[in-house]
Amino acid sequence: MATHQARRRLAALAGGLAVLGLSLGFVGSPATAAPPPSVDYVALGDSYTAGTGAGGLYRDAPCWQSHPGYVDVVADTGRVNLLANLACHGALLTFDPEFPSPFYNGAPTVLEQIAVGQSVLREAELVSLSAGAIDAGSLLALQACASTDNAGCAATVNAIIANLPVLEAGLEGVYQTIRASAPRATIAVMGYPRLFDPVNGLPVIPVENQANVNRATDALNSAIAKAVADSRTNAKFVDVTKRFAGHAANSLDPWIVLDFRLPLPDANFHPNVAGHQAYAAALVSTVKPAQLTKR
Repeated sequence: MATHQARRRLAALAGGLAVLGLSLGFVGSPATAAPPPSVDYVALGDSYTAGTGAGGLYRDAPCWQSHPGYVDVVADTGRVNLLANLACHGALLTFDPEFPSPFYNGAPTVLEQIAVGQSVLREAELVSLSAGAIDAGSLLALQACASTDNAGCAATVNAIIANLPVLEAGLEGVYQTIRASAPRATIAVMGYPRLFDPVNGLPVIPVENQANVNRATDALNSAIAKAVADSRTNAKFVDVTKRFAGHAANSLDPWIVLDFRLPLPDANFHPNVAGHQAYAAALVSTVKPAQLTKR
């Protein structure tokens, strides 16, 4: 059963990659077309790289994407040549039939994205990735903390933090797999923003619980940064925390979606258009694509 599900996800992702290849001109291009930028770019990962929060869905399940996410914004700068965005809303690092995700069991995992994207990854000079939040238990934290049960929220967050060393090992393996598949590429590993500004309050999530969710985010970012360092690859951690300061979901100028009236509530707690622009700026300033062309 698990093998059948994995094949379905791979087939769906492969089909999307084929369509993307045609649209990008992999199968012939006009003689008058301008030469592409010199930095070939591939994106992998979860909903943050899939563009969730930036607009409507333009690929069907199991691999949901939205436009214009930070990957699109970076591509539109003209500094990179986007070969493929293989990221999917809800993507886990890997699929474990013994512990299936209670939320997004059908989305192609990051390892499945890598497997399908071998041809473009071989050409890549830049790979960006967001991954680990769902594996860590971000959705469980939001469920537990969207209540008046402060003790239950704290206990859930503490359990998530205690399990982060296991996630670190998985992240290291993913970075090393990307490195093996994309030996020429700099790997930009994106962090996650704090979701709340407790000073502003939020009726559905008490202040103490908002602080606990932020504590989980900080711990997750630290785990990701440590995994980047320990992977002994050329991966770089892209911290977005400072950029999003003052722009939490419940701030006066939010860069994170929070609207319970949405027909697709999955967009909640993801960057909005301004947030994805901030992600793109963080990526470009950390990686500096122009310098990659000089290697």
